[in-house]
Amino acid sequence: MLFHVRMDVSLPHGMDPNDRAELVRAEKERALELQKLGVWPHLWRVVGQYSNISVFDVPSNDELHAFLSSLPLWEYMRVQVTPLATHPSDLAAQP
Repeated sequence: MLFHVRMDVSLPHGMDPNDRAELVRAEKERALELQKLGVWPHLWRVVGQYSNISVFDVPSNDELHAFLSSLPLWEYMRVQVTPLATHPSDLAAQP
């Protein structure tokens, strides 16, 4: 199943800079791991915001939730998920 996921990150203003740097480093490591596994095939930055638009390819809602909640920045995110389906006018869907 494909899911369109928007993640908006809001870190506390008074967060220790070293803690912030470690959290961001761990987030990047986990994101790269999920991309290499093939469950996170698309990742785009939203210009001017600490946000991204992603596409996840996972078998179920539960698995998507497990992957998202495994992200180190999870507790600082607002996440919006939209399940996707093939559009009949998509060129790739044509016989």
